[in-house]
Amino acid sequence: MMLSGNSTFIWSPFSLAFSPPKSIPCLQSSFSFKPYSRSGRSPPSKTAVKMSTSQTLIEHVVLFKVKENTDPSKVNAMVTELNSLVSIDEVLHLAAGPVFRNRFSSLNFTHALHSRYKTKEDLEAYAANPSHVGVVKESVLPIVEDAMAVDWIADGGYEDDLVAPPPGSAVRLSFLKLKESLGDNVKSEILGVIKGLKRDFPEIKQITCGENFSPARAKGYSLASFAVFPGMSEMDAVDAKEELVNSQKEKIKEYLESVFVVDYVIPTPASL
Repeated sequence: MMLSGNSTFIWSPFSLAFSPPKSIPCLQSSFSFKPYSRSGRSPPSKTAVKMSTSQTLIEHVVLFKVKENTDPSKVNAMVTELNSLVSIDEVLHLAAGPVFRNRFSSLNFTHALHSRYKTKEDLEAYAANPSHVGVVKESVLPIVEDAMAVDWIADGGYEDDLVAPPPGSAVRLSFLKLKESLGDNVKSEILGVIKGLKRDFPEIKQITCGENFSPARAKGYSLASFAVFPGMSEMDAVDAKEELVNSQKEKIKEYLESVFVVDYVIPTPASL
């Protein structure tokens, strides 16, 4: 996939203001999908797997921009096929669906995929799996004009959290592009602030963050975070805490060149 785009924006990951999402040929945030596999069987549920305090997970996020005027049936087919990849053995969790809103970016991604793995080797096996290769070739590339991928290692500390966030959860993905020549101590400081958001904002049920280890596909964004809320109302409640939000932003804004944020809702599987 062609990766492009390199703009500078002001960081405000929990800002009250945002640009309305561009009208796109996809389903809305209430979208539900019917799990599908090429074998004709529904993929197995993996929602019972839990993270332990000592467990490390690999986070894999891909953002897609569907071409304008794409037939909605092709968009829906792409999402269904992407969700079918949860049946691959190495995948702990996978969910794909339409973006609810883009913030602070002209990239205008329309869809997001998030998945989790035990190791980098498992992620590589997923990428090379014939089912994955086939979905990308047949359902993604023909209708997508831009894409971005970010991968990071999420440390443990999520004993009470499921690997698979519940359907209907609201997710905020934040991508940070740092100023040049910043050391590892600064990166650690930024990641520490992000991890602390769960303490300061109880509406956040799970948050992971880390340094991207796939720079070729990330458009220059080197840090990323994944925050889960019970629903959009809880996410909006955090945005409304303007004073507390600004105090967190002040801690690290001097290190940042740009940030963009994507919000989406984890789709609910349709009844079989």
